[in-house]
Amino acid sequence: MDPLEQIKVTFFQECQELLADLEAGLMALEAGEADGDTINAVFRAVHSVKGGAGAFGMEDLVHFAHVFETTLDDTRAGRLVADDEVIKVMLRASDMLADHVAAAQGGPAVDMARSEALAGELAALGLTPSDAGPVIEELPGLDFTPLPAFVPGDEPVPDELGFTPMRASLDLPEMPPPAGWRVQLTPGAGMYAKANDVTPLLRELERLGPCLTTLDASALPDLAAMDAEGAYLSWTVDLAADCPREQVAEAFEFVDGDCTLTIEPMGPAPAADVFPTDLEALLAEARLPMAPSSEAEVQAVIDEVVPPIPVKVAPAAAAAATAASEAGAGPAAQATIRVDLERVDRLIDLVGELVINQAMLAQRVAEAGVTRSSNVAVGLDELEQLTREIQDSVMAIRAQPVKSVFQRIPRLVREIAASTGKQVRLVTEGEGTEVDKTVIERLSDPITHMIRNAIDHGLESPAQRRESGKPEEGTVKLVALHRSGRIVIEVSDDGAGINRPRVRQIAVDKGLIDPEAGLTDDEIDNLIFLPGFSTAATVSNISGRGVGMDVVRRSIQALGGRISITSVPGKGSTFTMSLPLTLAVLDGMVVTVGEQTLVTPLTAIIETLQPKAADVRTLGPSSRVIAVRDAYVPLVDVGAVLGWRREAPDPCDGVCLLVESEGGGRAALLVDAIQGQRQVVIKSLEANYQQVPGIAAATILGDGRVALILDVDAVIALRGRTAPPPPLALAS
Repeated sequence: MDPLEQIKVTFFQECQELLADLEAGLMALEAGEADGDTINAVFRAVHSVKGGAGAFGMEDLVHFAHVFETTLDDTRAGRLVADDEVIKVMLRASDMLADHVAAAQGGPAVDMARSEALAGELAALGLTPSDAGPVIEELPGLDFTPLPAFVPGDEPVPDELGFTPMRASLDLPEMPPPAGWRVQLTPGAGMYAKANDVTPLLRELERLGPCLTTLDASALPDLAAMDAEGAYLSWTVDLAADCPREQVAEAFEFVDGDCTLTIEPMGPAPAADVFPTDLEALLAEARLPMAPSSEAEVQAVIDEVVPPIPVKVAPAAAAAATAASEAGAGPAAQATIRVDLERVDRLIDLVGELVINQAMLAQRVAEAGVTRSSNVAVGLDELEQLTREIQDSVMAIRAQPVKSVFQRIPRLVREIAASTGKQVRLVTEGEGTEVDKTVIERLSDPITHMIRNAIDHGLESPAQRRESGKPEEGTVKLVALHRSGRIVIEVSDDGAGINRPRVRQIAVDKGLIDPEAGLTDDEIDNLIFLPGFSTAATVSNISGRGVGMDVVRRSIQALGGRISITSVPGKGSTFTMSLPLTLAVLDGMVVTVGEQTLVTPLTAIIETLQPKAADVRTLGPSSRVIAVRDAYVPLVDVGAVLGWRREAPDPCDGVCLLVESEGGGRAALLVDAIQGQRQVVIKSLEANYQQVPGIAAATILGDGRVALILDVDAVIALRGRTAPPPPLALAS
C-alpha cells in the first residue's frame, strides 16, 4: 500500500475514536458533568480531526471543523454557556462532522446546504455581546449627551458657571505595533511515530498570516549514524500576524508533548528616546527613591512596605503538593501500536492450529503407551500448559472493553426519551468488561433493540408514574459482567413490568398460540420473542412491527448465547443476555453418542450424573423425565434428536448431562459416554458445509477426526418434533 494511503487509513481510524469521544463528551456535558477536562477533551477531538484533515487537503471537513472548533473554544474560555439548546446544536454538529469524515473516506456526499446552515448556527452561538460593541444603558433622569469632539487648536470654552475646563496633553511617542510571533519547533521521534507531520502544522500557521520559514538541519548526522526513526530537523517560523499567542499555540495542540515548542513575540525594541534619559533628576525632583538594582533590594523594599503574612497549609494539602512535586509530570501514557485486524486473525488461526497439533501429539504419545512419569510425558504436559497460556494471551489481544458499545447508548436514550415524551435516566455498569472483538461488533444491534424496548414498552409516562407513586423519571440500567466464563449483559427498567394477560391475548389473536394452551409465567414472557409479536397499539418509528425482540433472540443465538426474562408486575423487567467470551475457542466436554463424538459447551453443563431406573418416568408415548434433587427435568436423547438412532436406549446404560436451557430451565441430555474435558478450536460448519439443526459448529480432535459442537438450546427445542432429521454421518 502507498505510505500516504496507509497514513490516511490510520487517520480515519483515529477519526472514529475521536468522534466517539466527542459524542461521549457532549453527552457528559448535557448530563451536567461540565468540568474543564471534559470540555477540553471535546475541543481536542474536533481540533485533531481538523488538523489531520488539513494534511490531506479535505477542505470541506476542515471548514466545518474550524467553525465547530471556534464555538467549542468559546465554551472552553467561558464565553459561551453549554446549556441544553447549545448542546443540541453541538450534537447535530457532531453528526455532521461524522458525515464529513464518512464523505472524505469515500462514503455518501454531504448535503452542503445543510452543512452551511448548521455552521451558521454554530457561529451564531459563539456571538457574545462584546461582538456588537459596548452597550450603555440609559438610566432615568440622566442625560447621556456625548461631548463634542476636541479639535487641536481650539480654545477651551467656559461653562455656565464660569469654569474653564483645562486640557492636559501628554506627548508620548507612538509605540510601534508588534510585528508578529517567532515560532521555534523541534519535533521529537514520538511525533513521527504517531503518523504526525510538520507540513500540516506549517499550513495551519499560514492560515493565520504570512510566514517566513527557516529549516535548521545542523543536527543532522552522517548517513551511517542516522536512525531511521529519529528526529533531527527543526524549524523557525516568523509569523506576521496580529493574533493572540493562544491562537498560535492551538495549531500545535494535537502534537503537544511530542515536540519542543517556543512562541515569542517579534515586536521591535522600544526606541531610545521613548522615555527621558535623565531619570535620576526626575526622581530626585519628585523625591522618589531610585528603583532597586538587585533582587535582594527588591525583596527588602517589599518586606518593609508589606510585612509577610503567615499562611497555614493543611496537612492533606501539603502532602498532596509534596506527592505532586515528587511525581513530576505524572506517569507516561501506555505505549500502544496499531495492528491490522487481519494479522491478528491470522495469528489466532495459527495458534488454533498449534492447539490442534498439540492435541494430536498428546494422542499419539498416549497410543504409544508412554508412561506419565517419563520425560516425554512430562515435557508434553509442559507443552500443553505453555500452549494454553499462548492461546489465552493471543485471545486477550482481541479482547476489548464493551465501552465502545455502551458509549453509544446515552445518545440513543436521549433521542428515544424525547420522541416518547418520557423522562429517562441511564445507569451503566461494567464498561471495562472485556470480550472478544467479534462479539462486540455484533452486540450493538441487540442492545439497541433492548434499550428501545425498555423505554418504549417498559417505562410508563410521567403521569402514569405519578399515579403509581413513582418518580416521574424512569431508570434504565445497562450492566456488563463476567460470570462462569461467559459475558452477561443485563438491561433492566423500573417500569410496569410485563402485562402477562395482555401478552397472552395478543398471542392468541395473532394465532401464535392455541387459546387453550396452558402456559407458565416464564413461557408467557417468552412469547414476546416470537416473530410478528408486538404489544404496541400503533406502528411508530420506534416499535410496532413485531421484529425487534425476534431480531434480538436470533442475534444472540447466532453468537452462541441465550436470553432470559425476569419481570415483576409494577416493579419492572430485566432482560439477561449470556454470551461466550470468544467465538474462537471453547472449553467443552467430549462425549460419545452412537458412533459419533460430540463436544458439549462446558459453560452450559451444570453437572453430570448416572441415571437410576427409579428416577426415570415416562410421559406419553415417547417423552421421559428424570428426577434430580426432588425436581423432574426433561430427559432428551441426543442420538434420537439428531437422527442417529430410532430406538430409545436404556437411560441406565448412559450418562446424563444436566444443562441449563435458553429460558433458564433445565434439561438432562442423554449420551452414551464421557471421554473427558478439552479446549477445542471452533470451526464454522455453516461456512464450510451447511447449517445443521442442533449443531453449532465443528472442531478437530487430537486424532484428526472432526467432532461436532452441540447447540444445547437447539437440541432441547427439537426434542418434541415427530420426525427426526436425516442422520449426519461423519468420517471416522
